[in-house]
Amino acid sequence: MVFYFTATGNSLYAAKQLEKAPVSIAQAVHDLENVYEAEKIGIVCPVYGHEVPAPVREFLERSVFKTPYFYMILTYGKRHGGAAELAEQMLTQIGIQPSYLNVLLMVDNFLPGFDMDKERMIDKKVDEHLKMILEDIESEKKFIVPVTNADRADHQVYLTKIARELEQAYSNLYRITEKCIGCEICTKVCPKNCFTVNEQKSTWHPEGCITCMACIHACPMMAIQMNMPEPNPKARYRNEHISICEIVEANNQVKK
Repeated sequence: MVFYFTATGNSLYAAKQLEKAPVSIAQAVHDLENVYEAEKIGIVCPVYGHEVPAPVREFLERSVFKTPYFYMILTYGKRHGGAAELAEQMLTQIGIQPSYLNVLLMVDNFLPGFDMDKERMIDKKVDEHLKMILEDIESEKKFIVPVTNADRADHQVYLTKIARELEQAYSNLYRITEKCIGCEICTKVCPKNCFTVNEQKSTWHPEGCITCMACIHACPMMAIQMNMPEPNPKARYRNEHISICEIVEANNQVKK
């Protein structure tokens, strides 16, 4: 049993290598029956600011996992900042003892920091690392990826500088331009239901936004733009192995 959280498909792609039909956390968080039992239970998700995204933590806190082997794979784009250690601390607080925690380097989709065209060109050996992780899990290896003082220092830099700057920008992060055609894709890929469409024009509601950037990457007209500088405003990203329909299915909060 594998649960995943995704914005641009990276974690979904990784989860599908571990199990053919992984379960979206953005949907499972609404389960009335939140007790899950299996020989192995895994969580695959990105890290935001080196930590597990809020919806994932919410899902973990309200669920019960009956398994002798609980594992977590954390996808990241450049620096993981000791993400495994931070995740282990979080899981321990919740009452979950992980058997396996690892990190997986993939394309970084954080637009203020990275040019998506350049990111695509970097060979991050994703499939090779995924194969190793799968072998570990199949053999029920007990492993927590080591964290260095340099990793911890990276996280402290983020907390003391970058996080503060981003927090100030969050309430005015996006603008919807005249290119919007009201296609409603933004409403369907947002896992927090932060968009509404009226008279063929989308409106972003910052309340509850977790800055996953699923919306801005998925907009077919590039009508969603950032109000802060980015290296390449003309480049967007979705994992090449994942369709927009899969991301909609994973995150849609307004299903009929």
